[in-house]
Amino acid sequence: MGETNAINAGDQPPARTVLCIGDIHGYFSKLQSLWFNLEAAVGTAAFQTALVIFLGDYCDRGPQTREVLEFLLSLSSRYPNQSHVFLCGNHDFAFAAFVGALPPPPDGSPFSATWAEFELNKDREGWFEGEGYEFMHVQGRRWGGFIRDKWNPTKNMAYKGSIYDGESTFKSYGVAHGSPDLVKAVPDHHKKFLASLVWVHEEELTKEPTIVVSGHHGKLHIDGLRLVIDEGGGIEQNPIAAIVLPSMKIVRDTDNMLV
Repeated sequence: MGETNAINAGDQPPARTVLCIGDIHGYFSKLQSLWFNLEAAVGTAAFQTALVIFLGDYCDRGPQTREVLEFLLSLSSRYPNQSHVFLCGNHDFAFAAFVGALPPPPDGSPFSATWAEFELNKDREGWFEGEGYEFMHVQGRRWGGFIRDKWNPTKNMAYKGSIYDGESTFKSYGVAHGSPDLVKAVPDHHKKFLASLVWVHEEELTKEPTIVVSGHHGKLHIDGLRLVIDEGGGIEQNPIAAIVLPSMKIVRDTDNMLV
């Protein structure tokens, strides 16, 4: 007879550790520091078997999108006992649109059918009109374009090339901003990663009410069961953050976790 583990009546098995990591935006060194701090915060045993959910927006603004994607793609082999979920952010979707990593629309319509919704912004945003634009989703054209306004009042910083601040992603692959050569410069395994991203992930962790976690909004906001984990917002001087569930502990790349 195989070995069995008995749980006494009323006992509950320990909840699995869940790590929800906010927007990274090309800041590879911050991601490395946060990763180290998360292991220190939860302990090696829990870290090695954790469910790790990345909340999207891996690219743009920061200088090392390519290195961030390589790190994410390495996790399954480096941490085989972890589970990894990669959500799609709007920046990732636009990046995927530019390099041709989006699946075709399910209704059979061309990607050019998406242009009309944003047509009034075309001149101000300086949409991409280089090689291949005819077959590109509108978000790809916006991402690879040259925005006319140079200052982003929402972020209180200059735009980096396009309305998506995509210039740094081009540069991380050794290509000038707005160049169609990015399509060739991005390796196939990165394109497959972008194509595999999902918008929503549901996980049953406990019998408690549903917790909704997202990034994207450029803030850290905890309101009951609604959690927004994007303290960095892609701004260089801000930390990137994660939340540990079920403890609700916030961990940042700037935390001093050295023992």
